[in-house]
Amino acid sequence: MKTAIKSIILGTLVLVASCRNKDLMDPKPTTSIPDINAFDTPDKVLSQVRALYANLKGGQFYGGRYLIYNDIRAEEFLNELTNGVTALQTWNHSLTNTVAEVNGLWAQGFYTINTCNVFLDGMTAKGTSVVGDALSKNYTAEARLIRALSYYSLLQLYARPYWDGSGGKDGLPLRLVGNKTSGDYKLARSTVAQIYDQIFTDINYAETNLPVTYSTAALNTTRAHRNTAIALKTRIYLSMRKYPEAVTEANKIVSATAPFTATSGVNHSLQADITNVFKSPYTTTESIFSLPMSSTSGDNPGTQNQLGYYYSPTAANGGVGNGEYSLNPSGIIGDAYFTTADKRRTAFVKSSGTTTIKYWLTKYAAASPYTDYVPVIRYSEVLLNLAEAKVRANNAVDAQSLALLNAVHQRSDPATTLAPATVADFITAILKERRIEFLGEGLRSPDLLRLGLTIPGKSTTSGSAPAVQSTDKAYIWPISSTELDLNKLCVDNN
Repeated sequence: MKTAIKSIILGTLVLVASCRNKDLMDPKPTTSIPDINAFDTPDKVLSQVRALYANLKGGQFYGGRYLIYNDIRAEEFLNELTNGVTALQTWNHSLTNTVAEVNGLWAQGFYTINTCNVFLDGMTAKGTSVVGDALSKNYTAEARLIRALSYYSLLQLYARPYWDGSGGKDGLPLRLVGNKTSGDYKLARSTVAQIYDQIFTDINYAETNLPVTYSTAALNTTRAHRNTAIALKTRIYLSMRKYPEAVTEANKIVSATAPFTATSGVNHSLQADITNVFKSPYTTTESIFSLPMSSTSGDNPGTQNQLGYYYSPTAANGGVGNGEYSLNPSGIIGDAYFTTADKRRTAFVKSSGTTTIKYWLTKYAAASPYTDYVPVIRYSEVLLNLAEAKVRANNAVDAQSLALLNAVHQRSDPATTLAPATVADFITAILKERRIEFLGEGLRSPDLLRLGLTIPGKSTTSGSAPAVQSTDKAYIWPISSTELDLNKLCVDNN
């Protein structure tokens, strides 16, 4: 185990890229480039940029498991197969420091951060002189956005929410210089607030220096641009309960009135039909940032990491997956708010069985090797982030917030107009809307934690999981045992 982690964290003499679709984000077919030569030519520098995205979309991180863990630890899914390899202990909140998901996600997250650090060091040392100042700023901004997203994502599982002590609790080891050789690895955890400060340092730089747009819809979906940084900031500020700041950011890319669109940068807007977002070519104007997959070996999440593998039923039940997690009938699909006519139900929820009916999420419908693009952030989230932040900031329901909520809801359920009059009713409605709209997209656990809500219990014939209060130790994950082994200054969560 120690050897494996050392190879991930300390041995980054090369940046490894696994995807192969050259038009999107892939390097040349070689799988590694010696560090001494990695920044020699513009093509090699671009290969390093593409490699950063490839590391982010590793199956143990954003390629699948990060989204999966954040959904199945909440209330919407029931474990069907009691398979420890496919996150049973995440589902039932029995994780320890040595469990595979705790170590695997930490390792891939920090590997991604480290490759960003190595890249940034290389650009300072040599890359900028090779590609020129303007392009160097673009590439540096992409690396810093990926680093910011990685740190933010790790915070959502391994650290207490920002509201607990205004970010004063232990966060993560804050590594900003690349580890390329074995050496002194000791580093204490910075506070949650300090990690967020660095996230905003990175993402504000990214907003200023990323390209405004790219030349194709594919690149606008799969590589970070200015609106990617802005959209992610709305999510991050919401996580911190900094609602006026979330409103300020969202207003940069959301028009004042319907139909809501981004008036600068990439012309983001909702799709009239939500199913367009989740099928080929996956490059709609709603998809602010997605991670592409293909059938090429190494360019998909890999065995037992894929969204479709977890959520879709087996072929015998009309699906393409392994039937690992069914939808909880006591979750949002059992709520009258989620009407039977809603397109998100008719298109993305499938039932099987006769005596015992089970429900499955079929949003990810590409068969093995599971080439669905992974959604990182969509324009519908920005609209709902803005609506929620405005109402919370002003403690009042205004016309724009209602229009934003209905824009997302009526896109899939046009016969229903939502009209919550009180702040409490509006917040109830928007949280239910988020549960439906982003089902299987990894937002449910972060939503619960940012609001200090209890993670509901759930049960099935094969087992149960207890409710987890915001004060319980299991509310967040333990720190990776391999990190604790290698880094004697890092302490575990209490």
